[in-house]
Order: sequence, then structure tokens, then C-alpha cells
Amino acid sequence: MVAARLTPNAVAATLAGDTNLKPVVQVVDLRSIAVTGPLGAGPRFRAIISDGVATTQALFAAQLCDLARSGLVRRGAIVQLLEYIVNDVRGRRAMVILNMEVLVPECEIIGNPVLPPESGVSNSNSMRADQFNGTPGSTAGSGSTFSTLTRSNDNAPVIQRPMAGNSSNMIPRPSDNAQGRWAIKARVTAKGEIRRYHNAKGDGKVFSFDLLDSDGGEIRATCFNALVDRFYEAVEVGKVYVVSRGSLKPAKKDYNHLNNEWEIFLESQSTIELCPDDNSSIPAMRFSFTSIDKIEDSENNAIVDVIGVVTSVNPSTTIQRKNGMETQKRTITLKDMSGRSVEVTMWGDFCNREGLQLQEMVECGSFPVLAVKAGRVNDYSGKSVGTISSSQLLINPDLAEAHSLRQWFDRGGKDASTQSISRDFTPAASRNEIRKTVAQIKDDGLGMGDKPDWVTVKATVVFFKTDSFCYTACPNLIGDRQCGKKVTKSVSGNWLCDKCNQEFPECDYRYLLQLQIQDHSGTAWATAFQEAGEELLGCSARELYMFKENEDPRYTDVLLQGLYRQYLLRLKVKEETYGDERRVKNTVFKVERIDLSAESKFLLDHISRLTGSY
Repeated sequence: MVAARLTPNAVAATLAGDTNLKPVVQVVDLRSIAVTGPLGAGPRFRAIISDGVATTQALFAAQLCDLARSGLVRRGAIVQLLEYIVNDVRGRRAMVILNMEVLVPECEIIGNPVLPPESGVSNSNSMRADQFNGTPGSTAGSGSTFSTLTRSNDNAPVIQRPMAGNSSNMIPRPSDNAQGRWAIKARVTAKGEIRRYHNAKGDGKVFSFDLLDSDGGEIRATCFNALVDRFYEAVEVGKVYVVSRGSLKPAKKDYNHLNNEWEIFLESQSTIELCPDDNSSIPAMRFSFTSIDKIEDSENNAIVDVIGVVTSVNPSTTIQRKNGMETQKRTITLKDMSGRSVEVTMWGDFCNREGLQLQEMVECGSFPVLAVKAGRVNDYSGKSVGTISSSQLLINPDLAEAHSLRQWFDRGGKDASTQSISRDFTPAASRNEIRKTVAQIKDDGLGMGDKPDWVTVKATVVFFKTDSFCYTACPNLIGDRQCGKKVTKSVSGNWLCDKCNQEFPECDYRYLLQLQIQDHSGTAWATAFQEAGEELLGCSARELYMFKENEDPRYTDVLLQGLYRQYLLRLKVKEETYGDERRVKNTVFKVERIDLSAESKFLLDHISRLTGSY
């Protein structure tokens, strides 16, 4: 049996509020309990932990339940508590364990532990699951601050000061939905921008904000139209509020990335109360970091948390969105201990806020640690991570992962070689790229393996197919990204999207452009989708479609202007099956105009390598 030493007085210290202690304790009892409500629905585990003398009850956070289910944590286990919080639940102190390490899976009970009388924790099994998640009991007049909340009207104050007395969290349950009999005390961790939309009912606007409670559970609250005006300016990131009344509906996962099956939709009778008192029991933010090498395996549009050291920051640029509005874009590079680096694209206000701060730090020789919460994975020519409206960026955060990265980077990680999982925006001459001629694509058998080949060719566009250069696309916005799937005319005359399961009075148009490229070695066919098509032709697919439909002479002008220009084309080469025929398809993922100076340097370097003088 492995010797185990429990931390003396661990129970008293943790219940007194010492969350910096990382005590070694023993699990003397472990039971499964049922927790209801959107902020933690499903089975959870309640333990009694001991320091050899005293005991207290603790609830396992959702992410730790697999340890109990698998048997890695059982009665007698010795564990080290790495992260935990202690809540006041109906006048009692109750612990929620957020992270722990199993030191000894099973051991005889150490000492003769008993409950300290001053702890206020019962040693019976009377503490119910709803006391841990804060679900209100059925007894009237329990002393809860929120039992006296009244219905508000549209003219009522939006943000109210909390009433006197300490209140327990009251988590909304689906069964309470019809009467709106719920309230939640939580911290706002993210707040989205106001988005405007148009549907069959007319124009509207919407915004959402994310809430985090003391158990580490998250849920999103959404406001539409008049409620946007009531609540948008009042809700501030980082502050704690009591949100009450409203509807609970299943979360739409196309829009909502939180690990929660429910979402709050605020209504005219909803109220929000600011809690100015000390709310240290509610964490500022919760992360679930994915290492950069794992992002390489993530699906397109997946939402991830990532942390790394910033090694480069590119200048901010202005680009025009598809809707004609201008926005800012800035790219940075993160590296971590996995031996990989990833490009992070900042959009909008992030560019001149966190982005400018990062640029100044890197230019001064400081390489800060950046934590990105809720970034979206993009698989456009490799994998990258981009900000969305609900993303959060923390520079040099006070997190264990950040301290580990800082120590690793300063002790040699700065010079450690890394491989990028992203496309590279540096000039062609400085890239360690695979340059091929058009003929080599076929002669070298590219694209015939299990994975696609990525190559760069310097070629001239000599022909565009004009019979079908675009397709009808879904205009629906999913978050801040267009769906873009093909739509078809329905019997009602509207455009039907099978993915969104919605009809729209109008469709969008996106490029599916077939072109022929040529260099000194031969010709090949390639396909360019939306972004690449816009780079080649200089206008949107919708504009070109309208030119053609209206027999506008600009249609021919646009096509002619795109011909006989030389580009650096980043191609994805992969064999695909069409009916019974298998053939190699070349897809254009990046279009760059030739930079004569950079290209000359590339050729000189290539000649030097060939002659052995490099």
C-alpha cells in the first residue's frame, strides 16, 4: 500500500475560504445524486472528504463525474484538490470540487474523522441535490431574497439593487418554465454585439450574454428587439447579476457553443438585479483548453478555448464584408508546448483593443501569453482560430496553464522548433512552401493518397467557364457566419435550405468557378469557391450574376480583366469520385498577386540550393 499523508486541518481551512490551499484529502463516502436544471442537469456525485480528523461534503463538478463513473475515484481514494469553491447553501458551507488529482485510488480510512460542530455541515444524507445547484425548495417564506420578486413591466427599472440579506442561487428548471418561477445568480462572462436580421416577420435585432454560476455551470441568455434596448447597455461583462423570469428553451447549437442543453430567453416581465457585494465564490471565467496539436484534428466551425505564447502580431487591416460594411482584421501566431503553432484571426474591436496591446508588447521584445475563450476553428487551407462575437481574450492571465507556458517559453521554449497548423500569410519568398509546376501535379501523382496534397503553383488564368460560375446559396446567418449551403426553389416560391430547415424570400449567390490555369509546363483545370473567386474577379458572385442576368456589359469586362494574369495559387489536390470515374480535383484556396521583389528572392534562394551554395 502506498503511504499517504493527508493535509492537517484541510477541512477547516477550506471551509474558512482558503481556496489557495491544495490539500490532500481522503474520500470516505461517494454517492450518485440527481441534479436538475439547465446549469447542470443529469447525474452528479456527492462525496464526503476527510483530512483524517474532520469531514465535509463536496459536490463533483460535471467534468469530474467520469472519474467517479470509471472507478478512478471511489471510497477510500486519496486525492489532491487542485481547484474548488465553497458556497453558502441555506446557512451551510458546501464545497464544489472543480479539479483534482487522484494520488491513491483506494486506501483504508485514515484516522477517525468526525464533523467539526462549527462547520455547520450535517453528516447525514439530508443535503439534497437541489441544495448544491441552488434549486429553490417548496417551502414558502424560506428567507430567499428572490421569493419576493414581483412582475415587472416595460417601464420598470432595468437593473435593480438587490434586496437586503444573503440569497442563495436559484437555478431555473424546465418544470418552472410555464410560471417563470426561477432566478439565477451568476457572473456575465461574455456579451455579444447587437445583430440585426430579416425574416418573414420583418426586421429585428438580437443580442446574447453568457452566465457562469458558482458551480461552474454556464448558460446563455438572449434578448430580442425591445429587450435589446432595455438590457444591452445595462449588462456588463465581469459583474454578477440575479436574472429572473423568462422562458427556458432548448439551446440552438448552431448558435450556442456552451456546454448546456438549455438557453434563457428574456421576456417583458424579466428582471435583472446587480449584486455589488463580494461574489468571489463565482469564478470570473471557466476555460477548457485544447492544445494546438489537437486543434489540427478539430472539425471546421468547432468552438475551442486555446492558450499559447504570442510570437508574432501582424498589422491591422481594413476589409470589406459581404454585406458591404468595413471591419478590422488582424492575425497573430500562438505556440505552445505541443510543438505546434496556430494563427489566430482577430475581427472588429479585438484588433485595436487586445490586438494593439499585443503588437506593442511583441515589438518591445515581450512575448505575452494569450488565452482565447470561444474561438472558432477554420479549416481554410490548414487550421486557424478566429474570434466571434462571444469570444474573450485574456493577456497574461493568472492561470496555471499560463504560468506553465511562461516558464517553458523563458527556459528554452522560445527557441524550440514548431510546425504551423495554419496557412501562412508571410510573403512567398520567406515561406518554406512546396512549389510545383502545373505538369508536376499529374507527373508526381499528387492527390492520390489518403490525404490531400497542398502545393503552390505560379500560373496564369487563361479561361473561365461561364455557363455556371455560381450557385444559389442560403443567406441565413449562423452566429456571425453565413450558412452558404445550396438552396432550391420550394412550391411556395421561396428558397429552401435543407440544413437550416427554413425558407427565405431571397437567396444569395456564391462562386463555384471553373478555371483553366497554365504555366510553361502545361495546363490544368481548377475550382475556385467564394473567397478565391472574389480575389480572381474582383467582385462578388451576386454582382456578376446580376450583370449577366441584366445583360450588363460589365459582365464581360469583369471576366476579361481576370484573364491572363499571373498568380501564386495555393492548391488543394485530392482525388475524388464522380459517378464511376475517379479524377484528381484541384481546388484554389489562396490567391496572391505576384510580388516581383519577393519572387525574385525566392528564385535566387532556389538556385542557391540547387547549386549547393545555400
